[in-house]
Amino acid sequence: MVFNSYTFVVFFAVLLGLHHLPLLWKVKKINLLLASYLFYAVWNPPFVVLLWLATAVDFLVARRMAREQRPGPRKLLLTISLVLNLGLIGFFKYGGFLLENFTALLHAGGIAFQAAKPDLILPVGISFYTFVTLSYTLDVYRRQAAPEPSFLNFALFVTFFPHLVAGPIVRPADLIPQFQEPKQANGQQFLWGLFLLSLGLFMKVTLADGLLAPAADSVFGVPFLLAPLDAWAGVLAFSGQIFCDFAGYSTCAIGVALCLGFVLPDNFRYPYAAIGFSDFWRRWHITLSTWLRDYLYIPLGGNRQGEARAYGNLMITMLLGGLWHGASWTFVAWGALHGLFLCAERLVRGWVGRAATLPATVALAGAGADAGLYRASLVPAFAPGAALSRLALGLGTLLLVNVTWVFFRAADFGTAARLLGAMCGLLPGGKALLTTVDLLKVGVLTVGVVTAHWLLRDSSLRQAAARLPWWLLGAGWAALLVALVLTQKSSSSFIYFQF
Repeated sequence: MVFNSYTFVVFFAVLLGLHHLPLLWKVKKINLLLASYLFYAVWNPPFVVLLWLATAVDFLVARRMAREQRPGPRKLLLTISLVLNLGLIGFFKYGGFLLENFTALLHAGGIAFQAAKPDLILPVGISFYTFVTLSYTLDVYRRQAAPEPSFLNFALFVTFFPHLVAGPIVRPADLIPQFQEPKQANGQQFLWGLFLLSLGLFMKVTLADGLLAPAADSVFGVPFLLAPLDAWAGVLAFSGQIFCDFAGYSTCAIGVALCLGFVLPDNFRYPYAAIGFSDFWRRWHITLSTWLRDYLYIPLGGNRQGEARAYGNLMITMLLGGLWHGASWTFVAWGALHGLFLCAERLVRGWVGRAATLPATVALAGAGADAGLYRASLVPAFAPGAALSRLALGLGTLLLVNVTWVFFRAADFGTAARLLGAMCGLLPGGKALLTTVDLLKVGVLTVGVVTAHWLLRDSSLRQAAARLPWWLLGAGWAALLVALVLTQKSSSSFIYFQF
Protein backbone atom coordinates (compact mmCIF):
# COMPACT_ATOMS: atom_id res chain seq x y z
CA MET A 1 0.00 0.00 0.00
CA VAL A 2 1.30 3.46 -0.83
CA PHE A 3 0.48 6.75 0.86
CA ASN A 4 -0.53 8.27 -2.49
CA SER A 5 -3.55 6.00 -3.05
CA TYR A 6 -7.22 6.16 -2.24
CA THR A 7 -6.87 2.75 -0.59
CA PHE A 8 -4.56 4.29 1.98
CA VAL A 9 -7.04 7.10 2.65
CA VAL A 10 -9.69 4.53 3.61
CA PHE A 11 -7.16 2.43 5.55
CA PHE A 12 -5.90 5.42 7.53
CA ALA A 13 -9.38 6.75 8.27
CA VAL A 14 -10.49 3.38 9.69
CA LEU A 15 -7.27 3.09 11.72
CA LEU A 16 -7.70 6.58 13.15
CA GLY A 17 -11.25 5.70 14.17
CA LEU A 18 -10.08 2.55 15.95
CA HIS A 19 -7.23 4.42 17.62
CA HIS A 20 -9.63 6.95 19.12
CA LEU A 21 -12.05 4.39 20.52
CA PRO A 22 -12.07 3.91 24.33
CA LEU A 23 -10.11 0.65 24.17
CA LEU A 24 -7.30 -0.73 26.30
CA TRP A 25 -3.85 0.45 25.23
CA LYS A 26 -2.80 -3.12 24.56
CA VAL A 27 -5.76 -3.57 22.23
CA LYS A 28 -4.85 -0.38 20.38
CA LYS A 29 -1.28 -1.59 19.94
CA ILE A 30 -2.56 -4.90 18.57
CA ASN A 31 -4.72 -2.91 16.15
CA LEU A 32 -1.66 -0.93 15.02
CA LEU A 33 0.39 -4.12 14.61
CA LEU A 34 -2.29 -5.91 12.56
CA ALA A 35 -2.81 -2.78 10.48
CA SER A 36 0.95 -2.61 9.83
CA TYR A 37 1.00 -6.22 8.64
CA LEU A 38 -1.98 -5.49 6.37
CA PHE A 39 -0.23 -2.37 5.03
CA TYR A 40 2.81 -4.49 4.15
CA ALA A 41 0.91 -7.55 2.89
CA VAL A 42 -0.86 -5.55 0.18
CA TRP A 43 2.33 -5.76 -1.94
CA ASN A 44 3.03 -9.47 -1.55
CA PRO A 45 1.47 -11.38 1.39
CA PRO A 46 4.04 -14.24 1.56
CA PHE A 47 6.83 -11.78 2.34
CA VAL A 48 5.19 -11.02 5.68
CA VAL A 49 6.74 -14.33 6.77
CA LEU A 50 10.21 -12.80 6.34
CA LEU A 51 9.15 -9.88 8.51
CA TRP A 52 7.87 -12.27 11.19
CA LEU A 53 11.09 -14.29 11.02
CA ALA A 54 13.37 -11.27 11.47
CA THR A 55 11.20 -9.96 14.30
CA ALA A 56 11.00 -13.24 16.24
CA VAL A 57 14.66 -14.20 15.86
CA ASP A 58 16.04 -10.80 16.87
CA PHE A 59 13.67 -10.56 19.83
CA LEU A 60 14.77 -13.98 21.16
CA VAL A 61 18.45 -13.42 20.36
CA ALA A 62 18.52 -10.08 22.19
CA ARG A 63 16.84 -11.53 25.29
CA ARG A 64 19.30 -14.39 25.47
CA MET A 65 22.23 -12.09 24.71
CA ALA A 66 21.34 -9.78 27.61
CA ARG A 67 21.35 -12.71 30.07
CA GLU A 68 24.56 -14.20 28.73
CA GLN A 69 27.80 -12.98 30.29
CA ARG A 70 30.33 -15.10 28.39
CA PRO A 71 31.86 -13.30 25.35
CA GLY A 72 31.86 -16.38 23.12
CA PRO A 73 28.14 -17.22 23.33
CA ARG A 74 27.26 -13.52 23.06
CA LYS A 75 29.24 -13.24 19.82
CA LEU A 76 27.57 -16.40 18.54
CA LEU A 77 24.12 -14.93 19.23
CA LEU A 78 25.07 -11.70 17.49
CA THR A 79 26.35 -13.73 14.53
CA ILE A 80 22.96 -15.47 14.27
CA SER A 81 21.25 -12.08 14.01
CA LEU A 82 23.77 -10.76 11.49
CA VAL A 83 23.61 -13.89 9.32
CA LEU A 84 19.82 -13.85 9.29
CA ASN A 85 19.36 -10.16 8.50
CA LEU A 86 22.28 -9.70 6.14
CA GLY A 87 21.58 -13.11 4.63
CA LEU A 88 18.03 -12.09 3.74
CA ILE A 89 19.28 -8.91 2.07
CA GLY A 90 22.12 -10.79 0.38
CA PHE A 91 19.88 -13.48 -1.06
CA PHE A 92 16.97 -11.39 -2.28
CA LYS A 93 18.76 -8.16 -3.16
CA TYR A 94 22.23 -9.25 -4.24
CA GLY A 95 21.84 -12.89 -5.28
CA GLY A 96 21.41 -12.12 -8.97
CA PHE A 97 24.10 -9.43 -8.88
CA LEU A 98 26.65 -11.78 -7.31
CA LEU A 99 25.84 -14.58 -9.75
CA GLU A 100 26.10 -12.24 -12.72
CA ASN A 101 29.53 -10.97 -11.61
CA PHE A 102 30.74 -14.48 -10.76
CA THR A 103 29.78 -15.61 -14.26
CA ALA A 104 31.54 -12.62 -15.82
CA LEU A 105 34.66 -13.35 -13.78
CA LEU A 106 34.74 -16.96 -14.99
CA HIS A 107 34.27 -15.85 -18.59
CA ALA A 108 37.16 -13.43 -18.21
CA GLY A 109 39.29 -16.38 -17.10
CA GLY A 110 38.30 -18.41 -20.14
CA ILE A 111 35.84 -20.67 -18.31
CA ALA A 112 32.51 -21.14 -20.07
CA PHE A 113 29.81 -21.03 -17.44
CA GLN A 114 26.18 -20.03 -17.71
CA ALA A 115 23.81 -20.29 -14.76
CA ALA A 116 20.06 -19.86 -14.90
CA LYS A 117 19.11 -16.32 -13.97
CA PRO A 118 17.41 -16.38 -10.55
CA ASP A 119 13.82 -15.24 -10.62
CA LEU A 120 13.79 -13.34 -7.33
CA ILE A 121 11.34 -10.66 -6.21
CA LEU A 122 12.84 -8.06 -3.89
CA PRO A 123 10.69 -7.81 -0.74
CA VAL A 124 9.62 -4.20 -0.29
CA GLY A 125 11.43 -2.41 2.52
CA ILE A 126 13.80 -5.28 3.37
CA SER A 127 16.82 -2.96 3.48
CA PHE A 128 15.00 -0.70 5.92
CA TYR A 129 13.45 -3.11 8.39
CA THR A 130 16.57 -5.28 8.60
CA PHE A 131 18.58 -2.20 9.58
CA VAL A 132 15.94 -1.44 12.22
CA THR A 133 16.21 -4.89 13.80
CA LEU A 134 20.01 -4.92 13.47
CA SER A 135 20.27 -1.65 15.37
CA TYR A 136 18.33 -3.30 18.20
CA THR A 137 20.51 -6.41 18.49
CA LEU A 138 23.71 -4.39 18.09
CA ASP A 139 22.66 -1.97 20.83
CA VAL A 140 21.82 -4.87 23.16
CA TYR A 141 25.13 -6.59 22.32
CA ARG A 142 27.07 -3.42 23.11
CA ARG A 143 24.97 -3.02 26.28
CA GLN A 144 23.77 0.37 25.13
CA ALA A 145 20.15 -0.74 25.43
CA ALA A 146 18.22 -3.25 27.49
CA PRO A 147 16.14 -5.88 25.67
CA GLU A 148 12.47 -5.03 25.36
CA PRO A 149 10.48 -7.45 27.56
CA SER A 150 7.25 -7.05 25.57
CA PHE A 151 7.15 -8.91 22.24
CA LEU A 152 4.18 -6.76 21.24
CA ASN A 153 6.16 -3.55 21.72
CA PHE A 154 9.15 -4.93 19.85
CA ALA A 155 7.07 -6.26 16.95
CA LEU A 156 5.32 -2.90 16.67
CA PHE A 157 8.69 -1.11 16.76
CA VAL A 158 9.90 -3.17 13.78
CA THR A 159 6.64 -3.18 11.84
CA PHE A 160 5.05 0.23 12.56
CA PHE A 161 3.70 0.98 9.10
CA PRO A 162 4.69 4.66 8.62
CA HIS A 163 8.43 3.83 8.66
CA LEU A 164 8.26 0.17 7.58
CA VAL A 165 9.04 0.23 3.86
CA ALA A 166 11.16 3.37 3.32
CA GLY A 167 12.13 4.78 6.69
CA PRO A 168 13.02 6.82 8.59
CA ILE A 169 15.30 4.07 9.94
CA VAL A 170 14.32 4.20 13.61
CA ARG A 171 16.44 3.12 16.56
CA PRO A 172 15.05 1.39 19.68
CA ALA A 173 15.26 4.62 21.68
CA ASP A 174 13.30 6.48 18.99
CA LEU A 175 10.13 4.44 19.20
CA ILE A 176 9.97 1.63 21.79
CA PRO A 177 9.58 4.01 24.78
CA GLN A 178 6.59 5.60 23.02
CA PHE A 179 4.73 2.27 23.20
CA GLN A 180 5.01 2.06 26.97
CA GLU A 181 2.10 4.39 27.68
CA PRO A 182 -1.07 5.31 25.76
CA LYS A 183 -0.49 7.72 22.89
CA GLN A 184 -3.08 9.82 21.13
CA ALA A 185 -2.48 13.01 19.19
CA ASN A 186 -3.80 16.25 20.61
CA GLY A 187 -5.49 18.77 18.32
CA GLN A 188 -2.30 20.62 17.44
CA GLN A 189 -0.36 17.42 16.70
CA PHE A 190 -3.21 16.05 14.60
CA LEU A 191 -3.46 19.20 12.45
CA TRP A 192 0.29 19.41 11.97
CA GLY A 193 0.40 15.72 11.12
CA LEU A 194 -2.28 16.18 8.46
CA PHE A 195 -0.41 19.18 7.08
CA LEU A 196 2.82 17.15 6.83
CA LEU A 197 0.94 14.33 5.12
CA SER A 198 -0.52 16.82 2.62
CA LEU A 199 2.88 18.41 2.01
CA GLY A 200 4.56 15.04 1.53
CA LEU A 201 1.93 13.92 -0.96
CA PHE A 202 2.23 17.23 -2.81
CA MET A 203 6.01 16.74 -3.06
CA LYS A 204 5.55 13.21 -4.37
CA VAL A 205 2.49 13.46 -6.62
CA THR A 206 2.64 17.02 -7.93
CA LEU A 207 6.34 17.84 -7.98
CA ALA A 208 8.19 14.52 -8.29
CA ASP A 209 5.75 12.55 -10.46
CA GLY A 210 3.81 15.27 -12.24
CA LEU A 211 6.39 17.93 -13.04
CA LEU A 212 9.88 16.43 -12.80
CA ALA A 213 9.71 12.71 -13.62
CA PRO A 214 8.79 13.13 -17.33
CA ALA A 215 11.92 15.15 -18.12
CA ALA A 216 14.18 12.88 -16.04
CA ASP A 217 12.76 9.70 -17.58
CA SER A 218 13.14 11.10 -21.10
CA VAL A 219 16.76 12.15 -20.67
CA PHE A 220 17.92 9.01 -18.88
CA GLY A 221 15.96 6.75 -21.22
CA VAL A 222 17.37 7.71 -24.62
CA PRO A 223 20.28 5.76 -26.19
CA PHE A 224 21.75 8.72 -28.09
CA LEU A 225 23.86 11.76 -27.19
CA LEU A 226 22.00 14.83 -25.96
CA ALA A 227 22.66 18.53 -26.19
CA PRO A 228 24.32 19.95 -23.03
CA LEU A 229 21.24 21.94 -22.00
CA ASP A 230 18.99 18.88 -22.26
CA ALA A 231 21.46 16.70 -20.37
CA TRP A 232 21.71 19.20 -17.53
CA ALA A 233 17.94 19.67 -17.45
CA GLY A 234 17.37 15.91 -17.17
CA VAL A 235 19.89 15.54 -14.35
CA LEU A 236 18.48 18.54 -12.49
CA ALA A 237 15.01 17.12 -12.98
CA PHE A 238 16.07 13.84 -11.38
CA SER A 239 17.84 15.73 -8.60
CA GLY A 240 14.59 17.46 -7.75
CA GLN A 241 12.54 14.32 -8.34
CA ILE A 242 14.47 12.09 -5.97
CA PHE A 243 14.44 14.72 -3.22
CA CYS A 244 10.72 15.42 -3.57
CA ASP A 245 9.96 11.69 -3.82
CA PHE A 246 12.03 10.46 -0.88
CA ALA A 247 11.68 13.50 1.37
CA GLY A 248 8.00 13.43 0.46
CA TYR A 249 7.73 9.86 1.74
CA SER A 250 9.55 10.73 4.97
CA THR A 251 7.32 13.77 5.46
CA CYS A 252 4.23 11.59 4.94
CA ALA A 253 5.56 8.98 7.40
CA ILE A 254 6.28 11.59 10.07
CA GLY A 255 2.86 13.18 9.53
CA VAL A 256 0.95 9.88 9.65
CA ALA A 257 2.75 8.84 12.84
CA LEU A 258 2.06 12.22 14.43
CA CYS A 259 -1.66 11.91 13.67
CA LEU A 260 -1.57 8.75 15.80
CA GLY A 261 0.40 10.46 18.58
CA PHE A 262 3.90 9.13 17.75
CA VAL A 263 7.05 11.06 16.84
CA LEU A 264 9.49 9.79 14.20
CA PRO A 265 12.95 11.31 13.66
CA ASP A 266 13.59 13.82 10.88
CA ASN A 267 15.17 12.34 7.78
CA PHE A 268 15.93 15.44 5.68
CA ARG A 269 17.14 18.91 6.57
CA TYR A 270 17.28 20.94 3.35
CA PRO A 271 20.19 19.05 1.75
CA TYR A 272 20.44 21.19 -1.37
CA ALA A 273 21.66 24.06 0.80
CA ALA A 274 24.56 21.95 2.08
CA ILE A 275 28.03 23.50 2.23
CA GLY A 276 30.30 20.57 1.48
CA PHE A 277 29.60 16.85 1.33
CA SER A 278 29.90 16.29 5.05
CA ASP A 279 27.17 18.88 5.51
CA PHE A 280 25.16 17.20 2.75
CA TRP A 281 25.18 13.90 4.66
CA ARG A 282 24.09 15.71 7.80
CA ARG A 283 21.02 16.75 5.83
CA TRP A 284 20.26 13.92 3.37
CA HIS A 285 18.74 10.61 4.54
CA ILE A 286 19.87 11.46 8.07
CA THR A 287 18.75 8.19 9.66
CA LEU A 288 20.81 6.15 7.17
CA SER A 289 23.91 8.35 7.42
CA THR A 290 23.87 8.23 11.23
CA TRP A 291 23.25 4.46 11.12
CA LEU A 292 26.30 3.98 8.90
CA ARG A 293 28.31 6.23 11.16
CA ASP A 294 27.37 4.48 14.40
CA TYR A 295 27.31 0.86 13.24
CA LEU A 296 29.97 0.84 10.51
CA TYR A 297 32.32 3.83 10.44
CA ILE A 298 32.99 4.05 14.19
CA PRO A 299 33.32 0.25 14.73
CA LEU A 300 35.85 0.19 11.86
CA GLY A 301 37.92 2.65 13.86
CA GLY A 302 36.51 5.95 12.67
CA ASN A 303 39.16 8.64 12.69
CA ARG A 304 40.81 7.43 15.90
CA GLN A 305 43.60 5.41 14.29
CA GLY A 306 45.34 7.90 12.06
CA GLU A 307 44.52 9.80 8.91
CA ALA A 308 45.19 6.96 6.46
CA ARG A 309 42.88 4.62 8.37
CA ALA A 310 40.23 7.36 8.58
CA TYR A 311 40.23 7.80 4.79
CA GLY A 312 39.98 4.05 4.32
CA ASN A 313 37.09 3.76 6.78
CA LEU A 314 35.34 6.65 5.07
CA MET A 315 35.63 5.01 1.65
CA ILE A 316 34.45 1.62 2.96
CA THR A 317 31.44 3.27 4.60
CA MET A 318 30.39 5.15 1.48
CA LEU A 319 31.03 2.23 -0.87
CA LEU A 320 28.79 0.00 1.25
CA GLY A 321 26.30 2.85 1.55
CA GLY A 322 26.17 3.02 -2.23
CA LEU A 323 25.76 -0.74 -2.54
CA TRP A 324 22.96 -0.61 0.07
CA HIS A 325 20.95 1.42 -2.42
CA GLY A 326 21.01 -1.19 -5.14
CA ALA A 327 22.71 -4.25 -6.62
CA SER A 328 24.55 -2.45 -9.41
CA TRP A 329 28.05 -1.13 -10.00
CA THR A 330 26.55 2.28 -10.79
CA PHE A 331 25.41 2.54 -7.17
CA VAL A 332 28.90 1.54 -6.05
CA ALA A 333 30.29 4.32 -8.26
CA TRP A 334 27.82 6.76 -6.69
CA GLY A 335 29.01 5.77 -3.21
CA ALA A 336 32.65 5.92 -4.31
CA LEU A 337 32.24 9.48 -5.59
CA HIS A 338 30.67 10.57 -2.29
CA GLY A 339 33.51 8.87 -0.44
CA LEU A 340 36.13 10.61 -2.59
CA PHE A 341 34.49 14.00 -2.14
CA LEU A 342 34.30 13.46 1.63
CA CYS A 343 37.97 12.44 1.71
CA ALA A 344 38.96 15.48 -0.36
CA GLU A 345 36.97 17.72 1.94
CA ARG A 346 38.64 16.19 4.99
CA LEU A 347 42.05 16.70 3.40
CA VAL A 348 41.34 20.37 2.58
CA ARG A 349 39.93 20.91 6.06
CA GLY A 350 43.18 19.61 7.49
CA TRP A 351 45.12 22.10 5.38
CA VAL A 352 42.91 25.01 6.30
CA GLY A 353 43.08 24.15 9.99
CA ARG A 354 40.60 24.20 12.81
CA ALA A 355 40.37 27.99 12.80
CA ALA A 356 38.73 27.92 9.38
CA THR A 357 35.91 25.54 10.24
CA LEU A 358 32.44 26.45 11.36
CA PRO A 359 31.72 26.37 15.10
CA ALA A 360 31.59 22.91 16.64
CA THR A 361 27.91 23.35 17.39
CA VAL A 362 27.09 22.59 13.76
CA ALA A 363 28.99 19.29 13.82
CA LEU A 364 26.88 16.18 13.93
CA ALA A 365 25.85 15.72 17.55
CA GLY A 366 26.42 12.59 19.52
CA ALA A 367 29.38 11.16 17.61
CA GLY A 368 32.18 12.40 19.84
CA ALA A 369 35.55 12.22 18.16
CA ASP A 370 34.02 10.52 15.13
CA ALA A 371 31.78 13.42 14.18
CA GLY A 372 34.40 13.95 11.48
CA LEU A 373 32.52 11.56 9.20
CA TYR A 374 30.00 14.31 8.55
CA ARG A 375 31.76 17.42 9.84
CA ALA A 376 30.71 20.91 8.85
CA SER A 377 32.02 23.11 6.07
CA LEU A 378 35.25 24.97 5.49
CA VAL A 379 34.19 28.61 5.66
CA PRO A 380 34.56 30.66 8.86
CA ALA A 381 31.07 31.58 9.97
CA PHE A 382 31.84 35.24 10.59
CA ALA A 383 34.78 35.91 8.27
CA PRO A 384 34.62 38.82 5.81
CA GLY A 385 32.80 37.69 2.71
CA ALA A 386 31.62 34.56 4.51
CA ALA A 387 28.12 34.76 3.05
CA LEU A 388 29.40 34.82 -0.52
CA SER A 389 31.94 32.10 0.22
CA ARG A 390 29.27 29.91 1.77
CA LEU A 391 27.00 30.46 -1.21
CA ALA A 392 29.79 29.67 -3.66
CA LEU A 393 30.73 26.49 -1.78
CA GLY A 394 27.07 25.56 -1.51
CA LEU A 395 26.51 25.91 -5.25
CA GLY A 396 29.71 23.97 -5.92
CA THR A 397 28.47 21.21 -3.63
CA LEU A 398 25.13 21.17 -5.43
CA LEU A 399 26.86 20.88 -8.79
CA LEU A 400 28.95 17.90 -7.65
CA VAL A 401 25.93 16.26 -6.02
CA ASN A 402 24.18 16.43 -9.38
CA VAL A 403 27.19 14.78 -11.01
CA THR A 404 26.84 11.89 -8.55
CA TRP A 405 23.10 11.59 -9.29
CA VAL A 406 23.99 10.65 -12.87
CA PHE A 407 25.40 7.33 -11.64
CA PHE A 408 22.52 6.84 -9.21
CA ARG A 409 19.89 7.14 -11.95
CA ALA A 410 21.68 5.80 -15.05
CA ALA A 411 20.90 2.20 -15.97
CA ASP A 412 24.54 1.55 -16.95
CA PHE A 413 27.91 3.23 -17.29
CA GLY A 414 27.36 3.88 -20.99
CA THR A 415 24.35 6.07 -20.24
CA ALA A 416 26.25 7.81 -17.44
CA ALA A 417 29.23 8.49 -19.73
CA ARG A 418 27.01 9.97 -22.47
CA LEU A 419 25.27 12.28 -20.02
CA LEU A 420 28.44 13.41 -18.28
CA GLY A 421 30.13 14.01 -21.64
CA ALA A 422 27.19 16.08 -22.80
CA MET A 423 27.05 18.02 -19.53
CA CYS A 424 30.74 18.90 -19.89
CA GLY A 425 30.32 19.81 -23.56
CA LEU A 426 32.93 17.24 -24.55
CA LEU A 427 30.80 15.30 -27.02
CA PRO A 428 29.59 17.40 -29.97
CA GLY A 429 26.58 16.54 -32.05
CA GLY A 430 24.09 16.05 -29.24
CA LYS A 431 20.39 16.22 -30.04
CA ALA A 432 17.80 18.45 -28.42
CA LEU A 433 15.11 16.41 -26.71
CA LEU A 434 13.13 18.49 -24.27
CA THR A 435 10.67 21.19 -25.24
CA THR A 436 11.02 24.79 -24.15
CA VAL A 437 8.19 24.25 -21.69
CA ASP A 438 10.04 21.26 -20.20
CA LEU A 439 13.23 23.29 -19.82
CA LEU A 440 11.39 26.18 -18.18
CA LYS A 441 9.55 23.82 -15.88
CA VAL A 442 12.75 22.15 -14.68
CA GLY A 443 14.55 25.48 -14.33
CA VAL A 444 11.82 27.13 -12.28
CA LEU A 445 11.37 24.12 -10.00
CA THR A 446 15.13 23.72 -9.48
CA VAL A 447 15.52 27.38 -8.52
CA GLY A 448 12.46 27.13 -6.28
CA VAL A 449 13.64 24.02 -4.42
CA VAL A 450 17.19 25.30 -3.93
CA THR A 451 15.96 28.73 -2.81
CA ALA A 452 13.58 27.17 -0.31
CA HIS A 453 16.42 25.05 1.07
CA TRP A 454 18.67 28.06 1.54
CA LEU A 455 15.94 30.09 3.20
CA LEU A 456 15.20 27.27 5.66
CA ARG A 457 18.66 25.68 6.04
CA ASP A 458 19.16 26.96 9.61
CA SER A 459 15.51 26.78 10.60
CA SER A 460 12.67 24.27 10.39
CA LEU A 461 9.36 24.04 8.61
CA ARG A 462 7.54 24.22 11.95
CA GLN A 463 9.32 27.45 12.87
CA ALA A 464 8.66 28.95 9.46
CA ALA A 465 4.97 28.03 9.67
CA ALA A 466 4.71 29.57 13.13
CA ARG A 467 5.81 32.93 11.71
CA LEU A 468 3.00 32.98 9.14
CA PRO A 469 -0.51 34.32 9.86
CA TRP A 470 -3.07 31.51 10.17
CA TRP A 471 -5.01 32.61 7.11
CA LEU A 472 -1.93 32.56 4.89
CA LEU A 473 -0.92 29.11 6.14
CA GLY A 474 -4.47 27.89 5.57
CA ALA A 475 -4.52 29.30 2.05
CA GLY A 476 -1.20 27.60 1.29
CA TRP A 477 -2.52 24.30 2.63
CA ALA A 478 -5.66 24.61 0.50
CA ALA A 479 -3.52 25.31 -2.58
CA LEU A 480 -1.47 22.17 -1.87
CA LEU A 481 -4.62 20.08 -1.67
CA VAL A 482 -6.04 21.52 -4.88
CA ALA A 483 -2.80 20.89 -6.76
CA LEU A 484 -2.66 17.39 -5.32
CA VAL A 485 -6.17 16.52 -6.48
CA LEU A 486 -5.58 17.99 -9.95
CA THR A 487 -2.33 16.08 -10.51
CA GLN A 488 -3.22 12.73 -8.93
CA LYS A 489 -3.34 10.26 -11.82
CA SER A 490 -2.05 6.91 -10.61
CA SER A 491 -0.57 5.45 -7.45
CA SER A 492 3.06 5.17 -8.49
CA SER A 493 5.47 3.72 -5.95
CA PHE A 494 8.08 5.82 -4.21
CA ILE A 495 11.60 5.54 -5.66
CA TYR A 496 13.13 4.18 -2.46
CA PHE A 497 10.72 1.23 -2.39
CA GLN A 498 13.13 -0.54 -4.77
CA PHE A 499 15.91 -0.32 -2.17
